[in-house]
Amino acid sequence: MHTAPTSQLRRWTVLPLLGSAALAATALVASTPASAQTAPAAATWVRSCAVPRTVGQMACDALRVTDTTEHVNALGTTPSAAPSGFGPSDLLSAYNLPANGGAGETVAIVDAYNDPKAGADMSVYRSQYGLPACTSGDGCFQQVSQTGTSTLPKNNKGWSGEISLDLDMVSAIAPKAHIILVEAKSASTANLGAAVNEAVKLGAKFVSNSYGGSESSSDPTYDTKYYDHPGVAVTASSGDSGYGVEYPAASQYVTAVGGTSLKTASNTRGWTESVWSTSSTEGAGSGCSAYDAKPSWQTDSGCSKRTVADVSAVADPATGVAVYETYGASGWQVYGGTSVASPLIAAVFADAGTPTAAYPAADLYAHPSALNDVTKGKTATCSPTYLCEAGTGYDGPTGLGTPNGLTAFTG
Repeated sequence: MHTAPTSQLRRWTVLPLLGSAALAATALVASTPASAQTAPAAATWVRSCAVPRTVGQMACDALRVTDTTEHVNALGTTPSAAPSGFGPSDLLSAYNLPANGGAGETVAIVDAYNDPKAGADMSVYRSQYGLPACTSGDGCFQQVSQTGTSTLPKNNKGWSGEISLDLDMVSAIAPKAHIILVEAKSASTANLGAAVNEAVKLGAKFVSNSYGGSESSSDPTYDTKYYDHPGVAVTASSGDSGYGVEYPAASQYVTAVGGTSLKTASNTRGWTESVWSTSSTEGAGSGCSAYDAKPSWQTDSGCSKRTVADVSAVADPATGVAVYETYGASGWQVYGGTSVASPLIAAVFADAGTPTAAYPAADLYAHPSALNDVTKGKTATCSPTYLCEAGTGYDGPTGLGTPNGLTAFTG
């Protein structure tokens, strides 16, 4: 099982929101935000995937909370209550998104190794929240290898947590979309990149990548070989280690997705967000790429090359999301990390319809006022400060902000 040793557990000192766990009557009640309930004074999480030790190897950015108090049956659905963590109605409310989005579109999830329970677990999640079924039997869901075959790679419990998280976030935001899970045979840049190419070959116009590794001088070559897909919204999580850049989020051809802490609030929106960070080494990744060229649509002056990130969504494990996972975990879990944000943003793009821009990240920069600007919080002290600290307008950890409807995602 690829999880971090005990020494990599992290203690959070903020009060986590349990989101839809506080909804009393039904699993998916109205579109109003869930109210906060009494929660543990801190949350402890563990990395779902092993940290890579060599250049060219990737780790998923999923963080599984290990001290959640669950209020539903561990396994299966509980119609009269909602799991701990934010559920679909919370996320749709927070980001002003339509219900039943994604119709007619195909979203691909790229991960390493195989989750033998992927389809079954996603079905439980969707049933719990009253979402439409999406199975291999009805043609809505495909699970294939990096070459598009049904001969899948070896099972891996750590990456299975990432897979469950990714599938559930797409289900929550774009429940009418078709979903393709493309599984690479290992967590190498080459194999994951081949899986991205296969996802596009199979017709996905939205491809989420919730993993990353160290930058290298080979990245511009990897860009051309694996991530340059005009007319496809390719998203990549910015990482969970605070100020600093990982690849493929640093690719000039992807939409790099940072992370926030998301909480309910008594304001007009009903929610508030800040930069997700606990320390200079724990939080949303950001900064300047060492190798990747700056895309034409990015105009900040603090980096001569690519700046990370472009946009963001919830990632704080202390304000995490509900996930159903039975291979590597025992049912309902709460997850955080920028692995939450990447598939969420890919699904928002799907809600907005087939991309018209060659590189859909450009649409975000054309409509910055149509996003929720995140202006509070920082991950570190850096120069220029906007690369690690939120403020009015663009900043590194949260990019241009978080979704506020679909306008910024529509060409």
